[in-house]
Amino acid sequence: MDKITRHDLKSDKFVEEVGHTVEYLSEHRKQFIRYAAAALIALVLVAGFIYYRRSQGATRQQELAKAIHLSDAPVAGNVSDPSLPNFPTPEAKEKAVRQSFTDIATRHSGSDEGDYAEFQLGVLDAEAGKIDEASKRFRKVAGGSGEFASMAKLSLAQILGSEGKSGEAEAMLRGLIQNPTILVSKEQATLALARLLAASRPAEARKLLEPLVKEKRQAVSRNAETLLVSLPPAK
Repeated sequence: MDKITRHDLKSDKFVEEVGHTVEYLSEHRKQFIRYAAAALIALVLVAGFIYYRRSQGATRQQELAKAIHLSDAPVAGNVSDPSLPNFPTPEAKEKAVRQSFTDIATRHSGSDEGDYAEFQLGVLDAEAGKIDEASKRFRKVAGGSGEFASMAKLSLAQILGSEGKSGEAEAMLRGLIQNPTILVSKEQATLALARLLAASRPAEARKLLEPLVKEKRQAVSRNAETLLVSLPPAK
């Protein structure tokens, strides 16, 4: 795996990839399965961020790398990488991956590695339709001050929005807009807020989206334009 620097983490490509893991949770609970699948796609990118951070957590990083490696293992298929186990069923793989992340989240609670493991357990819960459990895990990470708190807040806000708790969701998203991070940009949070407001306050959502359409970053402008055309015509 190539080294990912702090500069790379600020790039549009990284922001777009990670953003796709948490950005589209707004309309229906069944869609969380799609969200969880997208999160797994971004797994290696986020792992690289943790693994190459300058810290003294080498042991934690190695443990997390193993858990992520396990997530790449095939199910009843040909093993192209001999270092990967070959699980007989998806259920067997999910159990092993969950146990691996649980061990890290329990033993290294409060560290970046522990936070990411907790976040990934929330993704697995969401994929399994256990939205209440996913919310609890995201809220736990969001309440900390680690690198992944912003990702957890974005995920949690969109779950809250899907449950009709729009006030709390809006406050959380506005907080992210005011305090963007490497992993959650101001533009990502703005897009999420516009989605939240699209049905009930389309005029306000339009005001949020129109500046983003002019963004030089194609991913941002494309997503903003797609959402903008879905809004009711301006009066």
